[in-house]
Amino acid sequence: MKLQVSPYLLLSLANLFWAGNWIVGRAFRDAVPPVALSFWRWMIALAFILPLAWPYLRRDWPRIKAAWRWMLPFGVLSTACYNALCYVGLQYTTVINGLLLNSFIPIAIVFLGWAFLGKRLRPIEALGVFASFLGVVAIVMRGDPAVLAGLQLNAGDIWILVSVVAWAVYTLMLPHRPEIHAMSFLTAIAVIGLLALTPAYAWEIASGRLIHPTPAALAGIAYTGIFPAFLGYVFWNRGVAETDPARAGLFLHLMPAFGIVLSFVFLDERPAGYHFVGIVLIFTGIWLNTRRKA
Repeated sequence: MKLQVSPYLLLSLANLFWAGNWIVGRAFRDAVPPVALSFWRWMIALAFILPLAWPYLRRDWPRIKAAWRWMLPFGVLSTACYNALCYVGLQYTTVINGLLLNSFIPIAIVFLGWAFLGKRLRPIEALGVFASFLGVVAIVMRGDPAVLAGLQLNAGDIWILVSVVAWAVYTLMLPHRPEIHAMSFLTAIAVIGLLALTPAYAWEIASGRLIHPTPAALAGIAYTGIFPAFLGYVFWNRGVAETDPARAGLFLHLMPAFGIVLSFVFLDERPAGYHFVGIVLIFTGIWLNTRRKA
């Protein structure tokens, strides 16, 4: 019997885990190089995925082989590119800049869907996208428009913008993935992504960038493997499958809101009034896009 869980809950939890991922990526940027963090998070995730996926993999292997031309971009875009590029970007830019740029993913999904797939949004859905984006802007500018005016793109911002495009394309492709079990799909893209990351990881090691294995750094790596990589992808893929890419993409606006809560809990940073304004706008946008059509 299949457990019935709201896809909106799954999408929300995935973004909660991914919000923590940004904090880990920035906090341990000196102890864990970016490609190493991406590589080991997926090695850990694969250790959790394989026992669950093995029965389905044996059944789905012929379909996976037949669809390898589709599977390659799924693995390269999501497992290899998106997170590694985010971690590289966080070496040079702040979490605030990163989250602001990352919030363009729903807009990128809508634009690419319009440009290449002929998709359209209803006016109420477009209003929801705009409301949620205003919520993100309210949070990152901290109630002061001068903060936005002072933002400048650097090398880290460029890397994160490239990751935005990678994730938008991955999300748009998900409805067209091969007809295989979700765990088989996740295993396949994890293996493909690890193979794609291996040359970059070898180069990183050869250049002298090694992990400093402090207890905190190892705990951070373990978190990224179990929650953002394993559970986050399982929840995201199922949530997208049960909604649609544009609507699911809107939930990525939850990451800055969750980041406020996590920083309050773990870093003792007190939320201000503009945080609550931003969170209200974000949830308003999600409500506009998830309400049932008349």
